[in-house]
Amino acid sequence: MASDKENPLLVAPLAENPVEVHVPRYDGMKIEEIEEDADGKVAVGMICGKKDLYQRLDKHNKVTWTEELPDDLAEAAEDEETEKYALLIRNKKSEDSRKQLEIDSIVIQSPLLKNVLHDVLKDYPGVTTTLSRLIFSAPFKPFIHRRQQLVEALNGEHDQETISHLTLLKDILDDELKDVIAATDDYTKNKVVTYEHIWVIFQPGCMVHASRFGKPVAVRLVSGKFIQHQNLGPCFQLKCDRVDWDGSRFGYDVSPHFIAAFEGTVPITELECFPLSYHPDEKGVKEKLIARGRRFEMLAGYHYKSYRGRAIEATRYGPSMITVDGRIIIDGNAHKDSNTHIRLYLRPFDRAQASIKVQAEDSDDEWSEYDSEYDHEDLEAPTTVKHRRPLTEEQLLLCTPVIRGYALRAKLWLEFFIDSVSEIVFNDNAFDSLVLPEGHKSLILAIAQTQIKKKHIFDDVIAGKGRGIIMLLSGGPGIGKTLTAESVAEHLRVPLYMMSAGDLGTSSSDLEAGLTRVLDRVAKWNAILLLDECDVFLEARSTHDLDRNRIVSIFLRTLEYYEGLLFLTTNRVKNMDEAFNSRIHFRLAYPDLDEQARKMVWKGFLDRQQGGHDVSDEDLAKLEKLNMNGRVIKNVLKSGTLLASHKDEKLSFEHLKVVLQIHGSEI
Repeated sequence: MASDKENPLLVAPLAENPVEVHVPRYDGMKIEEIEEDADGKVAVGMICGKKDLYQRLDKHNKVTWTEELPDDLAEAAEDEETEKYALLIRNKKSEDSRKQLEIDSIVIQSPLLKNVLHDVLKDYPGVTTTLSRLIFSAPFKPFIHRRQQLVEALNGEHDQETISHLTLLKDILDDELKDVIAATDDYTKNKVVTYEHIWVIFQPGCMVHASRFGKPVAVRLVSGKFIQHQNLGPCFQLKCDRVDWDGSRFGYDVSPHFIAAFEGTVPITELECFPLSYHPDEKGVKEKLIARGRRFEMLAGYHYKSYRGRAIEATRYGPSMITVDGRIIIDGNAHKDSNTHIRLYLRPFDRAQASIKVQAEDSDDEWSEYDSEYDHEDLEAPTTVKHRRPLTEEQLLLCTPVIRGYALRAKLWLEFFIDSVSEIVFNDNAFDSLVLPEGHKSLILAIAQTQIKKKHIFDDVIAGKGRGIIMLLSGGPGIGKTLTAESVAEHLRVPLYMMSAGDLGTSSSDLEAGLTRVLDRVAKWNAILLLDECDVFLEARSTHDLDRNRIVSIFLRTLEYYEGLLFLTTNRVKNMDEAFNSRIHFRLAYPDLDEQARKMVWKGFLDRQQGGHDVSDEDLAKLEKLNMNGRVIKNVLKSGTLLASHKDEKLSFEHLKVVLQIHGSEI
């Protein structure tokens, strides 16, 4: 240490003004200039050197720091001498009454062992065999899960020194883990397991048979550990990978599964999830899951399908099951855009394996290996179908059992089970049964077909403006306005998006956001939009109701940029705002049904009657004279059919007569 003469700082006299003094650096480098203040104190942090402090615990076990070395400080256990050994065995006092000590951890220093373990423990989570100090902690899961590979390596072709090192490691592990090894062999033989040793049957990377929303699935295990769950209590948590579609790409999603604690032994196949290799029909299960995965791959993108069964709705309280029977739009990208609170982050397939390799088994963040996978990705960049790489057989096996989309009748964004999705059986006679003059029908169909197939054939002076077609259908209730739009959509085999004023709200702010969202969605799906009973949007503006004036103005402005086919229906065309006249491309006024039209409506419904009917032409002549619209005729026939079914009879005029008399119609 420098003497006082060598260190001017220690003997410098006080001065009224700061002075510069020279202090030698302790590392032998050049002298630094240090400033003192008027009191002779050196500025904070300006001495180029270090000061050691030592931890001390007080009587309350609180940490304090002191300049004095601890009295009970022992020599370092690992030094140049210990570096010579192939293995360092760290022992601790055992809580097992059968032995005094047990191994806490093993430090592998032998380069020969590291070379062999590189293959034995390949892709095992949390293990990097190239480290200079390779440490394994109890209960030594990697060596239990890869015990067979370790034995095979010992019997492989290696030099004598390598075999000696391998034998040493195996003997130490066998002696320490003999109880676990014996239990593992016993569980495998009897296909049962205890909760304490449940981890031994779940090797990272293995395929796990589990369930999602009650449907069987296969997932790939990333890691497993015992945790305290806030609802389940003590349980074994498995963090797994499943394949999903986010609307633009396939990737791996997190699939957590839990096995609650249990007493004694349980058959492995009766666990909530278990390795697929233990399934009694492993081959058959794989074939079914791969076949379902192929359907999942085919349904990625946009599809117009039929659905019948249960579906999942995401609510603030968690997933809820509802029944859906109708047509759906499968569109994962639109589902993502419309449900921003449901965040789906998929890891690309080429990153997943690397993520498994570096994931730390004892990480404090139990989901850390799944974070920040897309930090620098363009999440909105679509992947077209023709450029998508086909899924491998393993990826097909791991596909989720649900696909995301929109239920047209329920008007809900849902997750649909792939097994319940089917092709639509279109009614090819729907448009022919429409009771309209042939000239009207031909014109409607020509306009609709051209707009659906060639919407970009015409453009306004302003790009993107005026590409849509708006048809106004007016007339009394039950005369076929709504049926016209439904029949056109059925004939063209495109979705029909039905919307009423109530779906958009009554305030101007809600209307603009809702209408823009719906119009964009419908145009993307190449669907037909039906705005039923839209009087509130068409009614003439006045000087008294400013909020309703804003609603009409927003509706007018938004329609200018709609690119699809829109049917508007109204019963009050006389009250329509003048500004709509220039925006409507085609008008059709529906007169009340005459006798000939009513006859066609009656006959059309009767011809589609399941089980046939006994209504004669004379009976039909009586029915057509009744002044009814099409909706009332349908309701009468439905009531008559229910009455006939109750009596286990075929529908006849007598059944219809009873219904008509109850309705107050004289016949």
